[in-house]
Amino acid sequence: MPGKKKIYFVSDVHLGAPALKNNREREMIFVRWLDEIKEDVSELYLLGDIFDFWYEYSKVVPRGFTRVLGRIADLTDRGIPVHFFTGNHDVWVFDYLPEETGVILHRNEFIAQINGKKFYLAHGDGLDATDRGYYILKKIFTNKTLQWLFSRIHPNFALLLAHKWSKSSRLAKMGLEEEFKVKNDEMYKFAERFLQKESTDYFIFGHRHQLVNVKMDSNTRFILLGDWINNYSYGVFDGETFELKKYKELA
Repeated sequence: MPGKKKIYFVSDVHLGAPALKNNREREMIFVRWLDEIKEDVSELYLLGDIFDFWYEYSKVVPRGFTRVLGRIADLTDRGIPVHFFTGNHDVWVFDYLPEETGVILHRNEFIAQINGKKFYLAHGDGLDATDRGYYILKKIFTNKTLQWLFSRIHPNFALLLAHKWSKSSRLAKMGLEEEFKVKNDEMYKFAERFLQKESTDYFIFGHRHQLVNVKMDSNTRFILLGDWINNYSYGVFDGETFELKKYKELA
């Protein structure tokens, strides 16, 4: 149906990633995508790691990303809800993004009812019950006292430390992983356990940088949104069906 409004989902853009050499090019492609969807988007879900690093001091925010922030603010100014999920790379969102761009902030999973369908939405970090090291790391990252201490570091040095950490992260090792087997993945196993308690139509996650759209049972699909590093991918729900797509600019 012409003019039909759609819900869009995207994750793992990793804007400004020091491990990558084409950050400006990727940002401009992402901006073009935001420009293209603005005429038919009714709601946008940014499911984490949109920024490779984000930290808000009380008076300072990271340099860059002006065009992306402007496009997001334009969408919310039009009355379009934009949901921003903190990921493991951009966990330190406080009040700047919600107040200045109008995004709806989610620090945890969120269950949405959309056109009679139930969506379980999350970035996906923290759903792997076997990754105890990450649970410890997340407690450190979200500790209020440690955040206060980090804020005392000069932003230039703080961002230098953050970028060094990012270069050593899984992002820098992409392409070296073993073949991805979705049903062996802990996020998929989490979804299986959740289904034993509650019915759900869609599980939609980021984090893994994989493109996955598989049936779990006759009513439920498990979705991984890919990324904007290799796949330039996103999800779209037209009110009836969900599709994973790659941005045509790079098709």
